[in-house]
Amino acid sequence: MNGNFRVGTLFGIPFYVNFSWFFVLALVTYTYSNGLGNQFPELGNLLPWGLGLITALLMFASVIAHELGHSFVAIKQGIDVKSITLFLFGGLASLDRESKTPGEAFGIAIAGPLVSLLLCGILTLIGISTGMTGPFAAILGLLASINLALGLFNLIPGLPLDGGNILKAAVWKFTGNPYKGVIFAGRVGQVFGVIAIISGLFGSFWNILIGFFLLQNAGQFAQSATIQNELSGLNAIDAITPNSPIISEDLSLRDFANNYVIGQKNWQRFLVVDSEGKLQGAIAVDELKTIPTSQWPEVRVKSLIKPVEFSKTVKPEQNLLEVVTLLEQLKVQELPVIESNGVVVGILEKASILRLLQQKAQANPA
Repeated sequence: MNGNFRVGTLFGIPFYVNFSWFFVLALVTYTYSNGLGNQFPELGNLLPWGLGLITALLMFASVIAHELGHSFVAIKQGIDVKSITLFLFGGLASLDRESKTPGEAFGIAIAGPLVSLLLCGILTLIGISTGMTGPFAAILGLLASINLALGLFNLIPGLPLDGGNILKAAVWKFTGNPYKGVIFAGRVGQVFGVIAIISGLFGSFWNILIGFFLLQNAGQFAQSATIQNELSGLNAIDAITPNSPIISEDLSLRDFANNYVIGQKNWQRFLVVDSEGKLQGAIAVDELKTIPTSQWPEVRVKSLIKPVEFSKTVKPEQNLLEVVTLLEQLKVQELPVIESNGVVVGILEKASILRLLQQKAQANPA
């Protein structure tokens, strides 16, 4: 999320604030201070502003507690929490990975609302048991109401809300496919986004903002999960680049130039294999310049190959979703596909994966 800056750590978790948060802080402070000033005129002119600011900060402390609920359950599952961020629409705990089972996903999702509802109960109990009155009683009651609203609102069954993640876990459990869960919960989130926008046209402007937030994020979740679901059903062999840059070590430089370089795709480097198809090294096209053209018919590719090392290789049967994740982690555009016996099958590029997905989409239009 752009516009974030780090303000510290919470229980070892990096804590960020987005610049949009300050707008909400000012708006909430103004609203609460006006409310307290009107309800308790004896507070004067300045004290309501101080109490309004404290109330606003305590409200966001409740949001942080909500996100810590998610975070602690995730950590218990062995999932790293990359950060917690406060922004315009509340808070966000960013996790390193997804849960491994529907039950674990449900546990993380429900933890936040449970914390909010628990805080509501505690604050309400304090207010009743102490018999507190005056401005502090009003603040206590307001915070209890805020936590109640925070817990219940997040239980709406549509992504990106916690209720959407609960729904995702349920569909995952029923279908055995986590991506179908995300797609379904994302579509439901889009429906709630449209409802919020329509209601905002006849009421609060905040409903419109929240609606667009739900609509955009739910759509992104659904789109991403649709691609992941497609990739999870494919293997590396399905996306190998046609006419991958692989040549035999016994090829003459003349045949190499005529058949693979001149008028062909602009590969700058070719993998070189032996008669069994096993990798021997690589040859760069520029190496041709080191040999006079008159000698090309006699000189073999094997005389110009250089050792080549890959940080990772891919097996033909490897899941394509795993391959995409690997490409992103390594920040590379291509990886070689090699059988377990060392035979080179081809090159797998990001571009070839995109082409495959486009072909699938055209063959099966929504």
